[in-house]
Amino acid sequence: MYLLYTHPNIILVENAKNLVENQGVPVILQNQYASGGIGELAPINAWPELWVEQKHHFRRAQQILEEIFAKESEPDWHCKNCQEINSGAFEFCWQCQKEQGFSL
Repeated sequence: MYLLYTHPNIILVENAKNLVENQGVPVILQNQYASGGIGELAPINAWPELWVEQKHHFRRAQQILEEIFAKESEPDWHCKNCQEINSGAFEFCWQCQKEQGFSL
């Protein structure tokens, strides 16, 4: 098995799981209940983890997450419809739901 992603915040790990599974890549979530063991375990050993069983699935899952994380570093953009400022990670305006490239 291959460790794909780990983070102390279970919400971020669950989000990564959903993003990868929605692209048809099977993943396994582990340690989702291990936080209760912190004290007996080192905190980093209790972080939730996302694992992939097969190497070809692992490479595809890495690619999916790299694309998603790359979008997070894109610059903010102004919606041409409502003038709202949106994070570069959004493809649609969070305010009016118009697509980023929408033209009037």
